[in-house]
Amino acid sequence: MGDMPYPQMAALMQMDDTARMGMVLFDQLEWRNTAEGNALAWDAEGWYGGDTNKVWLRSEGERVAGTTQNARADLLWDHTFARWWSVQAGGRQDFGAGPGRTWAAIGVQGLAPYWFDTEATFYVGEQGRTAVRLKSEYELLFTQRLILQPEGEANLYGKPDPARQLGSGLSDLEIGLRLRYELRREFAPYVGVVWSRSFGGTADRVRESGGDVSDVQFVAGLRAWF
Repeated sequence: MGDMPYPQMAALMQMDDTARMGMVLFDQLEWRNTAEGNALAWDAEGWYGGDTNKVWLRSEGERVAGTTQNARADLLWDHTFARWWSVQAGGRQDFGAGPGRTWAAIGVQGLAPYWFDTEATFYVGEQGRTAVRLKSEYELLFTQRLILQPEGEANLYGKPDPARQLGSGLSDLEIGLRLRYELRREFAPYVGVVWSRSFGGTADRVRESGGDVSDVQFVAGLRAWF
């Protein structure tokens, strides 16, 4: 999700229905102390368009010891269908460890009750592969500058993909808690902790390769948008 909450974004765009606006957000650009060593992780997105239709680009992933792992990029068309909700369709490319995978994507994003920023995306890939990605986050303001951001993400797959160390069903779950201080709204360093766990067939493959199915990571990074 973008840094600007949907209510504020919608209010700005309603000032001129024909206006075209854009934004780039690095929601997470951080160092992590993973079980495999120090890592650089990112979660970034950008969009451009009007109040009803936009082009949306997302990317997230991790580099450990100079090697990219578990990374992907989504290119989506975004269409607003309700006050705080939009439907998205497009494609996703997985890269990093293992062979690349290409997916068609369709999903929704918006504000769930109690102002939870929410994404739910369904993917269809080659050879009958399917996947679901669920993500939600919330912002708790202690002051106008000090903000706590809980976040959760889950990935599910319809069939195993041994080449990418994935099993079927619930593959992984990640829950993070980040505390940031906004020097400006556009520039905010943060610290936090992230718990991640693999499940089912994915966990079995992690064990076989000598890895840990559960990990707690301390993170420090920067959130910035322009």
